Formats: sequence, C-alpha cells, structure tokens
Amino acid sequence: MDKELEGRIEIVEGDITKMEVDAIVNAANTSLLGGGGVDGAIHRAAGPELLAETRKIGGCPTGEARVTKAYQLPAKWVIHTVGPIWSGGNRDEDNLLASCYRNSFKAAVEIGAVTIAFPSISTGAYRFPLERATNIALSETQSFLHTNQSIKKVMFVCFGREVHNKYQEAFKEVFT
Repeated sequence: MDKELEGRIEIVEGDITKMEVDAIVNAANTSLLGGGGVDGAIHRAAGPELLAETRKIGGCPTGEARVTKAYQLPAKWVIHTVGPIWSGGNRDEDNLLASCYRNSFKAAVEIGAVTIAFPSISTGAYRFPLERATNIALSETQSFLHTNQSIKKVMFVCFGREVHNKYQEAFKEVFT
C-alpha cells in the first residue's frame, strides 16, 4: 500500500450515527428532509433541529453536497450528498457518484474537518451496484488523499457484513 495513505483510511462495520468524527456524510435525497436508510437514521439520531436546518437549505441536486450542524450526533457536522439512482448505467451515474465524494471532501475541507465518515452512498434504495460503487468511492478517496493533507482519517462505515466485505475487497484492488 502507498505509505503516504497508510493509516488514513479505515473500513468498519457499524452505525454511522455513532461515529465520533468531525463530519459524517449523509446519503440524502434531493429534498434533504429525511427518508429511509442511512438518511432516516441520521435524521432520527440528530433530532428535530436537523430537519429544521435542512428545510432552510432548500434541497440539493444529485452529485452535490450541503453542510449542516450535527446536533445530537457525536459528529460536529453532517455533509449531505445526493447519490444517483441507478438506471442501468446510462445516465451518468458513475460520474454523479464520483461527484458525491469529490463534493463531500471539498465541503469537509471548507469546514475544517480532519476526520470524516462515509456510508455506502446510493447502494441501498437507489440500487447502485455495490462493487461498482465501492470502487468509485475508494478511487475518489485515493485521488483526494494524494492531493490533500488536511483530512487525516477517512472512514467507510459499512452497514452489514456484505458491504464491509466488498469495501475490503475493493480496498485491496485500489490501494495495492
């Protein structure tokens, strides 16, 4: 593995709402008003203040990111990004998903985050193929970390053993 990146990436199985990091990334929908999966879990754990703040933002287009406070979460910030809904791969889904990671990293740098935790964006209800999504996530992370030293730790918080295993496999492919 690239010595420069060693120790800056961690893949864990767990609950992103419990991560004690500067920023967690929310796989949000375009309204930013909560939903199912990780989005609903983050909104429930953060408390009603998160919904009040996201209402003021007015939504977020696919591939972009918006930042809010984290309220009752152990993190300081929530970076909301909207992943693409999988439509067979012919609607620029790969680039839109890559943009989620690029824009989330950009937002993290802007707020001064040193640690950030990502879920597996778009692989739940949005049906993005897991293996394809993990390769995009890790490739974008590798590119970012090669050019930026301000983020000291990037965590991928996997919900379930299957997702965790796919991230571990993709990590070996991308980083060795």
